[in-house]
Amino acid sequence: VLERIDYDQHNRIAFRKEHGLWQGQEGASPVHAFFPGRYFKNPVRLHTVQDGQAALLPFSLDMFDIPDDSPAQELTQTTGFAGFRVQDGKTEQDWMAFLGASYWRTSGYSGQFGLSVRGLAIDTAIPDGPEEFPNFTHFWLEPGENGDITAYALLDSPSATGAYRIASFRDNGVIQNVAARIFLRKDVERLGVAPLTSMFWFGTDAPHIAPDWRPEVHDSDGLEIVTGSGEQIWRPLNNPPRTMTNTFSAPSVKGFGLMQRERDFDQYQDDGVFYEKRASLWVEPGQDWGEGSVTLVELRTDDEIHDNIVAFWQPGAPATAGTEYDLQYRLSWVQDSPLPATTGHFIATRIGAGG
Repeated sequence: VLERIDYDQHNRIAFRKEHGLWQGQEGASPVHAFFPGRYFKNPVRLHTVQDGQAALLPFSLDMFDIPDDSPAQELTQTTGFAGFRVQDGKTEQDWMAFLGASYWRTSGYSGQFGLSVRGLAIDTAIPDGPEEFPNFTHFWLEPGENGDITAYALLDSPSATGAYRIASFRDNGVIQNVAARIFLRKDVERLGVAPLTSMFWFGTDAPHIAPDWRPEVHDSDGLEIVTGSGEQIWRPLNNPPRTMTNTFSAPSVKGFGLMQRERDFDQYQDDGVFYEKRASLWVEPGQDWGEGSVTLVELRTDDEIHDNIVAFWQPGAPATAGTEYDLQYRLSWVQDSPLPATTGHFIATRIGAGG
């Protein structure tokens, strides 16, 4: 049944807002569930937390408006949803969504969704094996003041398991304090902490890549790193002819992120998706992460519908079975890096034949 609920069928299914968590409650952010489908087959259990007590939100077809001819009407053997989205209590606009594997997104500082983050990356772009995508299988959702919300999540995969606490609030963007306790079940060749996922099709450095009328198409245009010694690194993003992986040594890293620095509408000329409003996403460790590096993976793409950019922190020590990680970090979905600027910023890149 789920295989028949493709992208178009999934978009025809709507959550009935009268079933939303904390719907109409003063100062709260209502939560709506996503229906399962072809691309979201793993059941996700949702729980509420009130006064220290957890209660399961049971799955029911009655919580959704489903067309009569939809294969979703036949779904009787699931106990979970696909994920959830969080709305502003006054505008009813979405400002955060958890959907698919361990991915989540926010609307950032401008109300415009763009790049994503996920719980953990396992063996991204290694030469001799497929990537493994851990899933968030359970959520416990706790409302806070002023529309704040805390999500407790259980992560599960063949190679790892973990528990996450993601406390989210809005302040000139979306700010999230993450605490993660991760346990490895197997050896992992390339472990990615706080992995960011974005899209870069083309920019002014390579307009020949696409026969497109727009000057630039990307959610992010560069990787920014501040090392433990205070060195600032800026690496423009690229749509390479083949998969490229670059590693930047960053012991005791102070922060890194995928940034969107080009803010001029004329450089995108797209009034449908507004790439100039896409948030930058900055990762700031809450403690000394020790030896490690920031890894950037760039995949070849020929369309803006594919996320082809990944960046994450990679521990310096081998990620072997039995290893435990206790990590804290802050995610800032903002216009630019929240760290104070101490030098000039690269704002554009050009590449061409010299002479």
